[in-house]
Amino acid sequence: MKKKILITGGAGFIGFNFILKCLKKKYKIFNLDTLKYAANKNEIKKLKKIKDYNFYKLNINNKNQIKKLLNKYKILTIVNFAAESHVDRSINNPRYFFKNNCLDFIEFITALRDYYLKLNANSKKNFKFLHISTDEVYGSLKYNEKPFDEFSPIMPNNPYASSKAACELILRSFSKTYGLPFFLTNCSNNYGKYQNKEKLIPTIIRNAILNKKIPIYGKGNNVRDWIYVDDHCDAIFKVLQKGKKFEKYNIGGYSEINNLDLTKKICSILDKKYPRRNLYNSLITFVKDRPGHDFRYAIDAKKIKKLNWRPKISLNNGLNKIIDHYVKKYL
Repeated sequence: MKKKILITGGAGFIGFNFILKCLKKKYKIFNLDTLKYAANKNEIKKLKKIKDYNFYKLNINNKNQIKKLLNKYKILTIVNFAAESHVDRSINNPRYFFKNNCLDFIEFITALRDYYLKLNANSKKNFKFLHISTDEVYGSLKYNEKPFDEFSPIMPNNPYASSKAACELILRSFSKTYGLPFFLTNCSNNYGKYQNKEKLIPTIIRNAILNKKIPIYGKGNNVRDWIYVDDHCDAIFKVLQKGKKFEKYNIGGYSEINNLDLTKKICSILDKKYPRRNLYNSLITFVKDRPGHDFRYAIDAKKIKKLNWRPKISLNNGLNKIIDHYVKKYL
């Protein structure tokens, strides 16, 4: 019998890439998504004819419908990607982020709790819930500080990060109070196919190809650790297969680079693949820095490496893989 998996937010960037991996692994998939602005609506439509793919336009706050779905299909593996994730939008409308990322999440794990507590002993043993978080909950590092590990304090600096941090605390409380088992992952910046156009790397590629200014916050010296989305999805599978319940795992790409150098790297690749009279980096423009802009993120992924996982795709190879994808999309 095929393994069943419930995925929330599966029309989003990482969730959709994870679904593609699940299809290759022959899972029976139940995808819940509200199909908001960042959803890959056209790509999701292409999956409709696949026998083992089931889509439900459903908010995670609808706990009655979620419990019905879990009970009907006896699903024991759940991965939660559902979240609003754009920092700038959270700065402009923090209430919206806390409603979607925290209050809706409470309803969701209440449904999981109710479902879990009624399972028999064997099903409880096989029950797996993985919540996807972010390295942004840890706050900001200086150049010479050690990367974040699983024991780093939670110190978020923007509304998005604080809403994700709140979810971690909510999840912990449900675990301690009701015994709800979970896995928790905190990943660094993802990039790859099907990412929303408002994110940094798609913005750089799109604006360069369309001969528009490429906006860089401040002086461009903010550092991020980048991971190709396929590597992140592989890490999620490793946690589901080999992870220890009630534990968190940091996932990183070991590819730290500041925003300016990242932009120049992308422009350099574009110069080689799609040459033109003026170099693409001539479009780089520095704009006013955003409030609460974290200086540096870096991940210590030693713990998940013990599960026999490590990133396979270097930043150079990853960027070369996706540039053609986005060029075709925007031209």
